[in-house]
Amino acid sequence: MEKKGLKIFIMFTVDPIGYFHTISHARYQVPRQPSSDLPNEGVIVLKSHHHFEQALEGVEGFERLWILFRFHQATHWKPKVMPPRGRKKRGVFATRAPHRPNFMGLSCVQLVDIKGLKLFVVNHDLIDGTPILDIKPYLSYADAFLNQKQGWVDTLPPETKWQIEWSELAEKQVHFLKEWGELQLKEMINKRLQISPFPYANNRVRQEAGERYTLAYQTWRVSYTIHTASIQIERLFSGYDESTLKGEKSSKWEDVFIHQAFVNKDDFLTTEKFLL
Repeated sequence: MEKKGLKIFIMFTVDPIGYFHTISHARYQVPRQPSSDLPNEGVIVLKSHHHFEQALEGVEGFERLWILFRFHQATHWKPKVMPPRGRKKRGVFATRAPHRPNFMGLSCVQLVDIKGLKLFVVNHDLIDGTPILDIKPYLSYADAFLNQKQGWVDTLPPETKWQIEWSELAEKQVHFLKEWGELQLKEMINKRLQISPFPYANNRVRQEAGERYTLAYQTWRVSYTIHTASIQIERLFSGYDESTLKGEKSSKWEDVFIHQAFVNKDDFLTTEKFLL
């Protein structure tokens, strides 16, 4: 803002009205956009002693809500980013990427229930701990504009609905890990690959030879191949190096003992150990 040759800088702070809670703690664990194809649950917990109980009156009648939030894991903004689709850098304002100048995001979620200061939602694309800045009702007459131009997105082929198939070995491995407490590992890997099985920024996917890829999911590695409309998961292996597995080096995670039991299973063929 300029006035009579002087530059006036206006600074302001934003105080979150609450925080979002879900089982996903990292960006690569959630969909790129809210999607009913990948149902996931979460809850917005609003702050107490701010009269938000009154502010919620009437919200229960809406099926969808707009959530304004902050990308709290972003550390810097980028004028150009590599979106998951298209494999070409675009201006950040032409994408939904989190690397924005003010780290602000907008998401349309489905409201399930309200209990006190808690709003239970599904089909979201937020991670645990996300600061919530505002809530607004979704209005179809004002927010839905069909058959509008969508820039470079209109030039892309339709997204593939990936069918996930597990090999006999991979099924045996994930069953073993379930007995050791990794209860939702298969479901989370499926959801993660359905988001996008290809390498791009922060996706933790590496292309090996041909159509073979490796996904780094938490401390596990998943080897798979991509076909026309399906993904074949071949096997799982440990993401820890040999020193960590032998106990010579510590880890910030508390699952090394599970990996040690896993690699000692002779029929799992887990002699290869990589870090991604």
